[in-house]
Amino acid sequence: MTSQLEPSQHDRPSSVFRGLLESEATGGILLMVAAAFALLVANSPIAPTYFATRDLHFGGLSLLHWINDALMALFFLLVGLEIKRELVDGQLSTWPKRILPGLGAAGGMVVPAVIYVAMNAGTPPNLLGWAIPTATDIAFALGVLRLLGPRVPVSLKVFLTALAIIDDLGAVTIIAFFYTDQLAPLWLGLAALLLVALWGINRAGVIKPAPYLVLGTILWFVVLNSGVHATLAGVALAMTIPMRRSPGRPDDSGSLLHRLEHGLQPWVAYLVLPIFAFANAGVDLRGMSASAVFSDIPLGIALGLFLGKQLGIFSLAWIAVRTGIADCPRDANFVQLYGVSVLCGVGFTMSLFIGLLAFADAPHIQDGVKLGVLVGSICSALLGSAVLMPCGKMSKEPVVADRPHG
Repeated sequence: MTSQLEPSQHDRPSSVFRGLLESEATGGILLMVAAAFALLVANSPIAPTYFATRDLHFGGLSLLHWINDALMALFFLLVGLEIKRELVDGQLSTWPKRILPGLGAAGGMVVPAVIYVAMNAGTPPNLLGWAIPTATDIAFALGVLRLLGPRVPVSLKVFLTALAIIDDLGAVTIIAFFYTDQLAPLWLGLAALLLVALWGINRAGVIKPAPYLVLGTILWFVVLNSGVHATLAGVALAMTIPMRRSPGRPDDSGSLLHRLEHGLQPWVAYLVLPIFAFANAGVDLRGMSASAVFSDIPLGIALGLFLGKQLGIFSLAWIAVRTGIADCPRDANFVQLYGVSVLCGVGFTMSLFIGLLAFADAPHIQDGVKLGVLVGSICSALLGSAVLMPCGKMSKEPVVADRPHG
């Protein structure tokens, strides 16, 4: 019999994290389609209408700014909820679980940044984009993994998701510290007061979403005027959302965090991210020479994503497993681990977002940023798929470190 403290697997509600692993990652595929459609439109006769529409102003912001500053705040709210869930009660809840994806994420952020800086060292203004190739796009990468089906064990999808969540946490930190405008102390003070109020209603046991969402909307407006990027209000709000745990039932469906996460996920996956991709991925390639991709910024981004990600993630993960610091994901081998490391070079959403922040005042550079992100992401997706495709025929024996006897 199953006791009340140990609910059956059938009765236990699943989290968005597990739902991502079990779904067909339709959102990731839709993101690819939206990006491809944006490129098609930007190079068609209706391109002037496409670019003019993005520049339409209302409410004090252009349509593109509403998408990148307001709509994407929902994406960052979902990212924050997932980070909190996994750190508190999920795949990152203990240090042993954090070691392998944590080391991989660290290598996957440092090495791409070093490659980008090396490629652009001779042009100091270009160095603003150092963080562009440090990000991993979880929706794209999981979409590719799902297309590969059973060739990839679930443990590697867990590894990829955990790594991407740590990666997102790193990206949020980078945005907060390195891509912040001149700060407005009064607005920052108001933001701090709102966060205290949100923390207070959490401590008071309020579990209805309305107070959090109302205060969160005000927080977004305040942060927008504070000099800190407005989307970070979504992450800050997520940290105040109550998460309830029950013995033997970590994914309590009554938890506000659980309900809000599941409510947001389809809107973000099927609306917010495709709109962001369509609005930002359009690059007019007409008249652009093939050598454009070999200029410093696009090449630094493309090499950072394609080479830097795989080198940084796989090398540290390999060292961690070989030295016994961490275990290789269950039923996986080093070839599969390498293939997933390559896939982490798909940095589309967050890389584009950081690139737009880095060169917000240089629209003429933004096309090069988009070109580098697209080239690096496409190459990573293709090579990662090519490495993982034949793995279904390979041995699934787990790889463990050689430890001394006794």
